[in-house]
Amino acid sequence: RIILIIGLTQMLKDDFGIDFKNTALLDEAFTHASYVNEHPREKLKYYERIEFLGDAVMQLCVSEYLFKRYPTLPEGKLSRLRAAMVCEDSFSKFAKECHFDEYIRLGKGEEKANARNRASLLCDIFEAFIGALYLDQGKGVVVSFISRVVFPKLDLGWFDHYLDHKTELQELLQQHGDCKITYVKVAENGPDNEKEYTMAVYADGQKIGEGKGMSKKAAEQQAAFQALKALQKN
Repeated sequence: RIILIIGLTQMLKDDFGIDFKNTALLDEAFTHASYVNEHPREKLKYYERIEFLGDAVMQLCVSEYLFKRYPTLPEGKLSRLRAAMVCEDSFSKFAKECHFDEYIRLGKGEEKANARNRASLLCDIFEAFIGALYLDQGKGVVVSFISRVVFPKLDLGWFDHYLDHKTELQELLQQHGDCKITYVKVAENGPDNEKEYTMAVYADGQKIGEGKGMSKKAAEQQAAFQALKALQKN
């Protein structure tokens, strides 16, 4: 148990620059009820209460970020986008990416049942970690952490099907008649497994935006987003 927490705290420090003050919070956040039941004499706590807090913190931080990033997006679209980001599928992927699955303390039965790879548990652990981080270091550090782990996924196109800037741009430009909209590749950089594309968007031959992404579609969405921001300012 002690070795596990030492490994977790060192990983957080090395990978994210987070130096936990109260490691008991981490202990709680990464402990499953099955482990507590098998070790009654240790009087341990498990993650459910701290997960409750983490869920609320994530809702607030993501809401604030989306509110500021998309100043003209209506409430309905903001809500759908937040729901896509703050959900079991997304959180379980973030937890895996951070290697949180390696540090969960499970009972023997849950371990045999491969609970360590269960999406619902990974989601819970990610939320519990956020709750622990909030209690230990405050909201600012939580925002810094999710700015590295969560928010970049918007630029990578993870949530493009919930937020279609290209359609929004098309509707805006064609309000008063036909407008020819084209997307052109400007650059392609990086190795095959980590390509970064730069795409530009043109309206009737005039460049109105440029964006980057890990796929052409993601870069096009970013180009459309930048064009929308520029047009709305004017």
